[in-house]
Amino acid sequence: MKTMAMDAFRVSLSSAVSSSSQGSGHDDGDALGDVFIWGEGTGDGALGGGLDKVGSCGIKMDSLLPKALESAVVLDVQNIACGGRHAALVTKQGEVFSWGEESGGRLGHGVDSDVLQPKLIDALSNTNIELVACGEYHTCAVTLSGDLYTWGDGTYNFGLLGHGNEVSHWVPKRVNGPLEGIHVSSISCGPWHTAVVTSAGQLFTFGDGTFGVLGHGDQNSVSIPREVESLKGLRTVRAACGVWHTAAVVEVMVGNSSSSNCSSGKLFTWGDGDKGRLGHGDKEAKLVPTCVAALVEPNFCQVACGHSLTVALTTSGHVYTMGSPVYGQLGNPQADGKVPTRVEGKLSKSFVEEISCGAYHVAVLTSRTEVYTWGKGANGRLGHGNVDDKNSPTLVEALKDKQVKSIACGTNFTAAICLHKWASGVDQSMCSGCRLPFNFKRKRHNCYNCGLVFCHACSSKKCLKASMAPNPNKPYRVCDNCFNRLRKAIETDASSQSSVSRRGSINHGTNEFVDKDDKLDSRSRAQLARFSPMESFKQGESRSKKNKKLEFNSSRVSPVPNGGSQRGALNISKSFNPVFGSSKKFFSASVPGSRIVSRATSPISRRPSPPRSTTPTPTLGGLTSPKIVVDDAKRTNDGLNQEVTRLRAQVENLTRKAQLQEVELERTTKQLKEAIAIAEEETAKCKAAKEVIKSLTAQCLYTDVDYI
Repeated sequence: MKTMAMDAFRVSLSSAVSSSSQGSGHDDGDALGDVFIWGEGTGDGALGGGLDKVGSCGIKMDSLLPKALESAVVLDVQNIACGGRHAALVTKQGEVFSWGEESGGRLGHGVDSDVLQPKLIDALSNTNIELVACGEYHTCAVTLSGDLYTWGDGTYNFGLLGHGNEVSHWVPKRVNGPLEGIHVSSISCGPWHTAVVTSAGQLFTFGDGTFGVLGHGDQNSVSIPREVESLKGLRTVRAACGVWHTAAVVEVMVGNSSSSNCSSGKLFTWGDGDKGRLGHGDKEAKLVPTCVAALVEPNFCQVACGHSLTVALTTSGHVYTMGSPVYGQLGNPQADGKVPTRVEGKLSKSFVEEISCGAYHVAVLTSRTEVYTWGKGANGRLGHGNVDDKNSPTLVEALKDKQVKSIACGTNFTAAICLHKWASGVDQSMCSGCRLPFNFKRKRHNCYNCGLVFCHACSSKKCLKASMAPNPNKPYRVCDNCFNRLRKAIETDASSQSSVSRRGSINHGTNEFVDKDDKLDSRSRAQLARFSPMESFKQGESRSKKNKKLEFNSSRVSPVPNGGSQRGALNISKSFNPVFGSSKKFFSASVPGSRIVSRATSPISRRPSPPRSTTPTPTLGGLTSPKIVVDDAKRTNDGLNQEVTRLRAQVENLTRKAQLQEVELERTTKQLKEAIAIAEEETAKCKAAKEVIKSLTAQCLYTDVDYI
């Protein structure tokens, strides 16, 4: 019942979780989120729906300013997480979509192919998912009932997926063991480890234990979830995974008498203490969770980890940072990173509701729906139209007039979800297509995909898989624009499935070409392997590497962290937590691009949305200019033509190599025949010589007997 045509980009790219959107004054039920994205790979890269990979040369790879992402259909996104080069999202219906660069099965589609737009994970189509989190090589999802699923590359010898072995899983698999029967409420992924928070406040970790990042008092790796013993008896409400450090917000009872006792969120950190990222005033590693003594007064509600960076948010809307100041990511020009510092500047009079951080940059959302960013500006990740670093909070002017709902940071990119109001009844007095007014004869009809109103002439067609259709497998009325887009999506889906079924041969008709220079079609590989043992060995090695598909990039310096994804209301009094209110808390994570890169995430929270009505409601999402559609099609065509040309060049090159191998094979065969003939001749001579020797030996024996 799920549809690949719903693979779209009306998504929220988030590596953190927001607090309740107080001050926004909007109900999620009456608006959808338009996504604006900027930074590395958000131009013509995979994150922006382009064909180029992150790291490819090209001035259009990055976007220096927030740009709106178009979608073929509407996806009502509730939760999202970002890895360095892939992302996953959850819709209101509990469906999970993922897209980006494939590596080791982290996309969960069961095939070794990049995905340029959100694509439904079929293995979870019958499971109601509530939140997701992304690591560098793996992805996690939590169901509404609190079960944990993981998938991705598990071949790193430290149990990254939590299944107790080093086996990769290309489709989601449920994590059992110690988590059996336990309700998971949030999940956070780092590049090499994962932290799980339960609804009872327990904290479990698993993965690589280097620097004591798992908090178990040693540096041993753990291949199945293991509870952090030192936090037993306390309630963990948030957790965030860095590269080699971890942070958590833990409720601690404060007060001098039983009548005045109340819980307060305190910041605990552990793992590698280099660059002051733990906030303890030294560079010593901590093998168990340790409370940050310099921050015992504030009441914390959110935490996020970057590379050598920790960011924490208090219930009073203040932001604290600790770690390396190299790119200005501490947000305070005077900070040296040795002790935690409070971010002031333009945030001094603002109430921050949400924090998120990437490898070396930070983004925050205020109660006035303003977005401020600071830190490293490379690739345009700060959204100011340039690549300059900022050492203090700077307003993202391009979003000043937008109703921003939440923000999120990837390793080197940033995204924001902006509310998009449904069209009002007054706006429905005329057709959204031809703009002619409705009357007794010109009746209004709703498009079951975009929700806008049209006359019969502009909405006479029906199509399957409309986003607002009660049954996606039945045709419903849609406007002409949506009809073309849905049909294109369905054709793309069919072409994609066709390409998978014919995988191994060169396909000139598919529109799912992937830029993988190291991939050869199976027929060509077989030819070369037949001609040369060395070529055969190389191809075998290439196939072996394909499973891991590690992408090393000299420009990357070190892995990055991730925030988490959390649901469930935190058990904190409203009087002590104006940010939480009664909202649900979500906590999604994201990670960097390689083991030598870093990436972080931070919390985001959203209010529960009312059930989605099957009756179409108007939205501006469908008003896409035909010119834009044509331009997109042209650009896709150009990309496919270039890919076909490149593949043809590869075929010609392989053909030439094959011909040379044929000539070499004939010459070698001739030499082999000559050698065999010589060997046979020498064998005959050897045999004759043996006969002569045997005869002479017999004669000698006979002569000796006669003499005696």
